[in-house]
Amino acid sequence: MSQITGQKLTQKNLTPPVIFLANLVTVLLGVIFVDGIVAESEKQRLLTTLYRFSNPESDVRKLTHLIIKGVKDNQVYKQVNSLLALAAQLSESEKLLLISFGYEMSAADGEIDPHEKKYLEIVAKHLGIQSQHLAILEAGFTHQENVEPIALDEVHFLLNPARFQELDTIFVKAASDMLATLPTKSKNKITKPHINVSYGELKKFQEYRKQIDNCCYQLFQIIQDCTNRGFLPHTLMKELGKVSQKIQSQRFRLSVLGEFSQGKSTLLNALLGEEIQPAREIPCSGIVTVLKYGSQKRVVCRYKDGQEEEIPFEQYQLKATISEDAALGCLSDELAHDEIDEIVFEHPDLDLCSSGVEIVDSPGLNEHPDRTAITQKLLKDTDAVIFLTNASRSLTQVERDLLQDVRTQLNHGKENEPANNLFVVGNFIDLVRSEKGREQVQQRIERFVQGQNPIVAGENRVHFISAQAALDAILQGTEDEYLKAFQNFTESIEKFLTFDSGRVKIKHSISQINRVIEKGLDGLYQSQNTLDGKIQISEAEKHKVLEKIGEASGRDVRIRLLADQLVEQVIEQANQSWDAWIEELEVSLALKSSSWTSKHSGIWSRDKLVQDYASQFNKDLSVELDIWINEQLKQTILKPNLDILDDAIRQELELIYLELQNLSYLRDNSSKSWTFLGTNQTELNLISNQGFWGGFGAIGIGAALLPVVFMAGPILAIMAGLGAGLLGGGGIAIIEESVREKVFNLGCEQFVNSVDDIFKQLDKMIDSVFSERLEMVNEAIEKAIALYENLLEQQEKAHNETLEQREAEKMWIYQKRQELEQVQNGLEVILSKCTSDAFGGLRQRKN
Repeated sequence: MSQITGQKLTQKNLTPPVIFLANLVTVLLGVIFVDGIVAESEKQRLLTTLYRFSNPESDVRKLTHLIIKGVKDNQVYKQVNSLLALAAQLSESEKLLLISFGYEMSAADGEIDPHEKKYLEIVAKHLGIQSQHLAILEAGFTHQENVEPIALDEVHFLLNPARFQELDTIFVKAASDMLATLPTKSKNKITKPHINVSYGELKKFQEYRKQIDNCCYQLFQIIQDCTNRGFLPHTLMKELGKVSQKIQSQRFRLSVLGEFSQGKSTLLNALLGEEIQPAREIPCSGIVTVLKYGSQKRVVCRYKDGQEEEIPFEQYQLKATISEDAALGCLSDELAHDEIDEIVFEHPDLDLCSSGVEIVDSPGLNEHPDRTAITQKLLKDTDAVIFLTNASRSLTQVERDLLQDVRTQLNHGKENEPANNLFVVGNFIDLVRSEKGREQVQQRIERFVQGQNPIVAGENRVHFISAQAALDAILQGTEDEYLKAFQNFTESIEKFLTFDSGRVKIKHSISQINRVIEKGLDGLYQSQNTLDGKIQISEAEKHKVLEKIGEASGRDVRIRLLADQLVEQVIEQANQSWDAWIEELEVSLALKSSSWTSKHSGIWSRDKLVQDYASQFNKDLSVELDIWINEQLKQTILKPNLDILDDAIRQELELIYLELQNLSYLRDNSSKSWTFLGTNQTELNLISNQGFWGGFGAIGIGAALLPVVFMAGPILAIMAGLGAGLLGGGGIAIIEESVREKVFNLGCEQFVNSVDDIFKQLDKMIDSVFSERLEMVNEAIEKAIALYENLLEQQEKAHNETLEQREAEKMWIYQKRQELEQVQNGLEVILSKCTSDAFGGLRQRKN
């Protein structure tokens, strides 16, 4: 290659696309020169074909002309040994694509010249390409329909676009276009109905959830009756309302992650049993898409500025899809400028979604400028994650890094523990035909995800499927090995969601409802004691209670005033600490930039080189920001101030508790009253010792703040700043250093410009940490005031009623206590059935 181009190339410069380009130039020039006549139209066709792989004024375009000149001058196309040396690293599929371009060139004028055909046959024989495959290529470019079906199937298999993802997106598109010119594979006539993708266990879980919701409704009616008659404080209805709202909105959240063009959209279509998501060979999905159940089919587009609009279904696939130009060019630039936050697609007839599952489809994360922020958004409140990779090749370094990052986030920051709710799925297993090849693929992926430092935990967490073959089988109503493998995968997902995650959700919901029931029973017990005369309040004590109500309100005000002062103090201290940190930041980042690396060449894929360096700049900056947030902002600044607030909260709430104890008529019932407040000693310790970190509890919070810092369209700016013409005078040697310098300078510049935005977000997060505490305190004090007021109301009522009326009230209370206990028993039955079904399902699956 150095001899051909006249450039001193290193092994790193010889990327697979560069090698393929050299082979392509050689074969096409051989086709042109073999008959001894070179027409002007042939020269133009040569350049038209080669220019598909480069942009004007790019180094690749300049390199292309150097290769053309070198191959022509050295007559490489006549030298078998040179041709074999160039093609040695090409795969079987790449060799077939190479010869396909030769046939395309030869047939451009409507027929294939015999000399050119003979040349291509000779080259193909040396490359090991079968003659029956050449017959398919010739038939495609001469528009013949009668071809050998087995050979046609083999050619389609070898030119499957998924096989070319390691080269570049533009080669994926080239393979797709080449297949479009060949005879189409005959499709089996559909005689069977579609196979319904059923999720019986998930539907059963939904029934349990509905039963729990019905229990909530019954409980609401009972508490409402008791509140209307003054036997329970109104705050209990509010508390039940929150619990009920959580249960009604309870869904399983299933997130799908992976690089671009791994078949995520096709996988979702197979899961849903319908072609909903747009799918194509080149990068397609550019937006986070949420698929969920809805009473009618509709699409809601939510924008980053908080606005949203309902859009026609016809626009859905358009808005959710990356333009082809962006997919083949500067993909991250289009993604960075998109103003859409997410698209929500609601559908009444999708079995998986109607079974209580919301599916979150991600754009490819390998080239996405907001990768970290999107990953955190996808993993928030998720029940399970499907990570999709291409089984026909090794895991990329980006995939390995992303898997480890996902594992850490799913485990809430624990870096070395495997994730129980992570499923790794190898797609395109149909591209690996031999049994030995499939065993090697399985061992390669399982070694990484289940090896010495495992990524996943649990049974059946790694699967190998063909999403497209499974979808075809579903739509055509046929049973095959790919459908069976896909069904094994869906059963594993369903088992985890229902038996692992589902039981936890049901148990937690029932526990929350039971807590409300216990408070209701305690409240009715207290009301009965009042009617029995066991609790009597004198006039002096009534005044004392009224004073306590005023004092409780005052405690809330004092805590809020203290919180406001502390927030101001934290922000002031944070500003001072930030200024000191900034002074040392540039030196630290400059030292780290010297160790940036990339597998991409500055010749063929300078945009990807820029992306790699930009990603490493972001990573270095996010690490530095994480250190400042964790060591300075959280520990040195926030924690001491939060300790002051937590101590004040503890003191005020404990005073309320002591005041309840000191009321003589409540001394025998103080524990029940304190329980009714919904705050116990354990929760007070939680507030004081750990507290709530709000947004600061997220893993890698520094990275989440940085999407606005870099990659907001800088790649084109960097490329323009570098200029062209680096391929002369030893320019190859300075490309990387020039790119590194531009990335570093632009990154620092954009970071400085984004500081105000970062601080706005930090201010919101600081405020949220304090607000969470204030909300909890307000709720506890509101319950205390409601308890005081309810006591006075009950005393007044008991004082004014006759003996017969009080006895009737006691009977009514007894009846309501019975009704509460019936609801409680009903919840126990649901929990028992759920547990029994779970173990029964596990036994059935093992059998």
